[in-house]
Amino acid sequence: MGRREHGGDLAAAMARFGGDRADWLDLSTGINPNPWPMPEIPQRFLTALPERADVETLIAAARGAYGVHSGNYIVPAGGAQALIQLMPALAEGGDVRVLAPTYNEHAGRFADSGRAPRDIAEVADLVGADAAVLVNPNNPDGRRTEPARLLDLAGKVGFLVVDESFCDVTPALSLCPEKLPENVIVLRSFGKFFGLAGLRLGFAVAAEDLAERLARTLGPWAVSGPALFAGAAALADTTWIEATRRDLAAAMARFRNLLEEAGFGIVGGTDLFVTARSGDTGGWLTRFAAHHVHVRPFGYAPDWLRFGLPPDEAGWRQLETALGS
Repeated sequence: MGRREHGGDLAAAMARFGGDRADWLDLSTGINPNPWPMPEIPQRFLTALPERADVETLIAAARGAYGVHSGNYIVPAGGAQALIQLMPALAEGGDVRVLAPTYNEHAGRFADSGRAPRDIAEVADLVGADAAVLVNPNNPDGRRTEPARLLDLAGKVGFLVVDESFCDVTPALSLCPEKLPENVIVLRSFGKFFGLAGLRLGFAVAAEDLAERLARTLGPWAVSGPALFAGAAALADTTWIEATRRDLAAAMARFRNLLEEAGFGIVGGTDLFVTARSGDTGGWLTRFAAHHVHVRPFGYAPDWLRFGLPPDEAGWRQLETALGS
């Protein structure tokens, strides 16, 4: 079976270049390496079917954390990816355009549905599409589109998907505080900012009719008990959220400086990842592998490499050694 390229999969790097998991510094994703401190999960969240009251608690926490407008509805699911896979079922028409380059599952899922999505380089060229998809801020180049421009675009397309999976670090970009038009759906990822990607939790924000269609498609028990518990608690932890935003910003500034000192050009990114350019990515990949540092290359942009953040000072030292600092 074919598989689209993603970050992660440290086991494949280990199999090719050797070393144990503890030897490797995995910078291939944009996941926070310092996760929200998970408390012990109460037994009932593991043994009983998820209860509606717990779903409502999670939704209320998400509404507060994302600043969701009171007129918008929130649909939780088992990860943003689970929602991305359902977008083709909600969109009508064959003219699908994706602001690119970006996360490849969006175009991939529309292609799997029998449509032929087109990669589009400029927001203005999304106008007139039956379905338009945009990631904001974008992965991997960090491109940002202001909410006002997205609301204007919504009136000029049939269906608009705005993937805000990395928006926790740039909350001012979010459409969630706006009253969303009937044809707009916003996707949020829990696991990236909170560093708990394995928990599998995400949210869709939309007007009532669209949210109801999506909820029916997902069916009952779309979110596991552990995700309901952890998501509600983490999203309500405003002290941790604010401190983490500050810590990530400082860490990313440090990372960018290291890359520039090593001769990389910065393409863009967020406070969770940075994409950099080099005329010798092949040489750098060999060097990183020799130092057991796992990064993300791109087949469509052979001079780009994407980096996540190290988890601790030992990781920073390993990175600095690989960079020759």
